[in-house]
Parts: sequence; C-alpha cells; structure tokens
Amino acid sequence: MLLRSATVRDLDRLTARVFDTATRSSGARLDAYRIDDHFYIDIDLPGIDPAGIDITVDHNVLTVRAERRRRADGEDADVIVTERPAGPVSRQVFLSDTLDTDRLEARYEQGVLTLNIPVAEKAQPRKVEVSVG
Repeated sequence: MLLRSATVRDLDRLTARVFDTATRSSGARLDAYRIDDHFYIDIDLPGIDPAGIDITVDHNVLTVRAERRRRADGEDADVIVTERPAGPVSRQVFLSDTLDTDRLEARYEQGVLTLNIPVAEKAQPRKVEVSVG
C-alpha cells in the first residue's frame, strides 16, 4: 500500500509539472475585464523588452508576440539553474465586434502589458424614449 501511494503521488507531481510547463511555455497568462465603456486585457510579460512586443489585430483576432531572453544568452556563462521560461511568448484573443480596435491603446508597466479597448459607440447602451399615442 505504501508503494502504491508513493507511485500515485509521484505521478500526480509529474502530471502537474508537465501541465505547468506547457502552460508557461505556450502562452502568457491574462486577465480580461470591463470598466464602464472600456474593455481591458492585462497580460503578464515579465522580463520582456517593451520595444520587442508586437501587437496586431486582424479580423477581430488580437495577437500579442514577444520574446523573453535569458541574461546569459550570447555570453560564455556556466549556467547552474534555469527555471524561468525563455523564448517566444504569444497569446491570441478573439475580440467582439462591439469593440473599437482602431482606438486600442497599449501600456507596459512592471512586467504587465495592459490593453485598453473602448467599446464601440454603436454597441454602448442607449436610452430609448417611448412615445405616447
């Protein structure tokens, strides 16, 4: 029984590590939320040079691409441990037609890319008057 419990626990740890690695290497984590007439997307991009962030919108598909380099890249370094992910990072988000992507603004601060997309005026709630008679 002890051997089986240890084996199951080891398998659980291995599975968690595989999925965690896949998540970290395939894309950046994000939060999306709306405040009043603006839609925001916060994307974690720690250690990224802001000049190397590429943002495109094509047919309502927002794509963010960047590359995280290791400090020792290109140097003759004797690397001891490498746990931080490096290499290309990308994330795609499908946007609603109700967003005005022509007025999208991007800001990078403390490792977080914040995208601010206004809600299109035609999609904003409006009051309809009721006529009498």
